[in-house]
Amino acid sequence: MNAVSSWKKIGIATAVGTLCLAFALCATAQVQTQQTTTSGKSTKDVKVERGEVVLVDGNDLVVKMEDGTLRHLPNVPESARITVDGKSLGIHDLKPGMKLQRTITVTTTPKVITTTQKVTGKVWRVSPPNSVILTLEDGTNQSFKIPKDQKFVVNGKETDAWGLKKGMNVTATKVVEEPVNVAEHEYHVSGTMPPPPAAPAPDLPILVVMVVSAAAPAAEAAAAPAALPKTASDLPLVGLIGLLCIFSAAGVKLIRMAIG
Repeated sequence: MNAVSSWKKIGIATAVGTLCLAFALCATAQVQTQQTTTSGKSTKDVKVERGEVVLVDGNDLVVKMEDGTLRHLPNVPESARITVDGKSLGIHDLKPGMKLQRTITVTTTPKVITTTQKVTGKVWRVSPPNSVILTLEDGTNQSFKIPKDQKFVVNGKETDAWGLKKGMNVTATKVVEEPVNVAEHEYHVSGTMPPPPAAPAPDLPILVVMVVSAAAPAAEAAAAPAALPKTASDLPLVGLIGLLCIFSAAGVKLIRMAIG
């Protein structure tokens, strides 16, 4: 905003007077500066943003906003706090699926900053219509610009810069009023945990998976009853059958001899 200058018109006596000038000089110990601020009525603007946590990677946060856009928040500071279900959490406590809400309150206060500059010196040389050189209290000379159409009062009579004469003691005062708007931002972030997974419907079958370790077959084999050991061979049985055959042949031969 453009600064608004306000100049005071004060009478100038022949030897001692007051001159209202526009300063065009660097800061110096001879220039006394005073600044005051007045404030007007403040206004507040509240904005609410909502989103869902998509990714937390170290101090980087990715949030999906209500409009579907993804917002990347890099390097979230460790001091940032979020109130979730009544608890204060940090960036490393956030989990995907959490709902976040950020409330931004902007308080704007109109203010007027008034700067008053004052310098005292003796007219050393006048270059009408727009400049004058003053000898300051420390003995140095300083050039000042005079605003266009600036009028002065000398011995009760109004005059312009031409009415200033060498040797006059002059006090110059400049008042600048600058209106500004000061905005203060306040942030509050809250959230809720993601909802728990839904329970299965009562009419749906529940699949039960049994995990069997690799050692189970060996254990089952050990538990199975062992087969009885085979302690006798087939040789005695073969010999008995052969002996019976010999006896049968001998009996048949005896019967034939008896008949014959």
